Amino acid sequence: MTNSTRAGRREWTAFAVLLLPLLLVSMDVSVLFFAVPAITRDLAATSTQQLWIFDSYAFALAGLLITMGSLGDRIGRRKLLLLGATAFGAASVAAAYAQNAEMLIAARFVLGVGGATLMPSTMGLVRNMFQDDAQRTKAIGIWSGAMAGGIALGSVLGGVMLEHFWWGSVFLINVPAMLLLLVFAPLLVPEFKDPRPARFDLLSMILSMGAILPVVYGVKRMAADGFSTTLLLYVLAGLALGAAFIFRQRTTREAMISRDLFRHRAFGAGIALNTLAMFGMMGANYFTTQYLQSVLGKGPLEAALWGTLPSLAVGVAGPMATVVAQKANKGVVIAAGFLIAAAGFAILMTTGTNSLTLTLVACAVIACGIVTVMALVSDMALGAAPAEKAGSAASLVEAGQEFGGALGMAAFGSVGMAVYRHDVTRDAPTELPHGVLESARETLVGAVSTAAGLPGRTGGALAAAARDAFVHGMHVAAVGATAVLLLGAAVAVAALRNRDADHPEPAVTAGH
Repeated sequence: MTNSTRAGRREWTAFAVLLLPLLLVSMDVSVLFFAVPAITRDLAATSTQQLWIFDSYAFALAGLLITMGSLGDRIGRRKLLLLGATAFGAASVAAAYAQNAEMLIAARFVLGVGGATLMPSTMGLVRNMFQDDAQRTKAIGIWSGAMAGGIALGSVLGGVMLEHFWWGSVFLINVPAMLLLLVFAPLLVPEFKDPRPARFDLLSMILSMGAILPVVYGVKRMAADGFSTTLLLYVLAGLALGAAFIFRQRTTREAMISRDLFRHRAFGAGIALNTLAMFGMMGANYFTTQYLQSVLGKGPLEAALWGTLPSLAVGVAGPMATVVAQKANKGVVIAAGFLIAAAGFAILMTTGTNSLTLTLVACAVIACGIVTVMALVSDMALGAAPAEKAGSAASLVEAGQEFGGALGMAAFGSVGMAVYRHDVTRDAPTELPHGVLESARETLVGAVSTAAGLPGRTGGALAAAARDAFVHGMHVAAVGATAVLLLGAAVAVAALRNRDADHPEPAVTAGH
């Protein structure tokens, strides 16, 4: 069913304004990649502080998404957007001029809080402004492409800024965009909120954060450091609190997450499929960024520039998928997206240690498939949700993405590292000095660095063995990713085989 109210020039202009915070929040995930050495030198950051400079942003973002989405439904999504923009801009200035590592970690945490308000607010407002099904689908296709492109653009922009300015400049680029948002959002973006909000549930907020943060922390650390009982306990504790959160949402009358959201099958299916898609996407990103630098020997900025090429295809894939979905069953198109991404991983399985073009093609195919899935399932989930619950719906979609990405990085990283360590141990030269093999087994970067300090033939043999081992690990992980994506295609067909998934029951739109 297509609604009669179609968006005009004002709504599309407002949508362009809403893309500003989306781009910046997604860029902040990767903008620090090249700045870490300079930050470490200037602020005398320890290795633990380096870790928290990265993770404080991600943890605040993941932990508060559900809370902020629910809060936006209650106080107004535009109001929450403006509050988030203010916090994001102020924290960006504080991060740029941080005098020590502790101040930078705190500023990054506030940036994550701001990001957690901006992301569900923007997606929820898109759901409210575009009531026509076809227009909403098109807008969310552009939205998904912009988010994926922002992650790729962040690392390149960070590298370019660091070529000419000090490390704080990577944060100051947020400020003009936030000022523009604060000026134009009140003029162009209408306010939407739930006309009959339930009382805010503080216990649900605590349980949601307690569920998300330990799980995200545990899987991220497993990806970086390997399996440990302590990290497993973190994950299990988070899952237990997650079960308590779900129980409370199902039994209390003042639930943070409205049970109305799950009355249509398309909403739950959309969140599950989106999580699977991000699981596969992060599996690719984990390996390809290291491949470009440590296997092919590209410098950081050169690797980032090559890495942006696949994102050019992404800019076309999202909008094109939404056009196709207007004429075909969404379940079939979503399944096709999963199959395209699986084909990209199949291409990745054929790469060697000198396969730049083939790797970029594989990444482009994977990205096109994943963005096709993400654009359509996000639209499907939001379209199935009541308009007055759009903020909560958007936060659940994005929380699923955070979980999927963290789990994908942990799972594929662990598989690839296990293969890498096995192969390096087996194939490394036997005449290595004491302790060198242990160092080489830790990471590919460490192996290549260690090999550079060894005599010519021995060092060359160790570097070659490490590169071969890494590529083999990437191939094995690609097999696993292919299996996950094929499962996603099967789930899409099974869950969305009926046309009613394409046309959810109309929801009541909240007043402006």
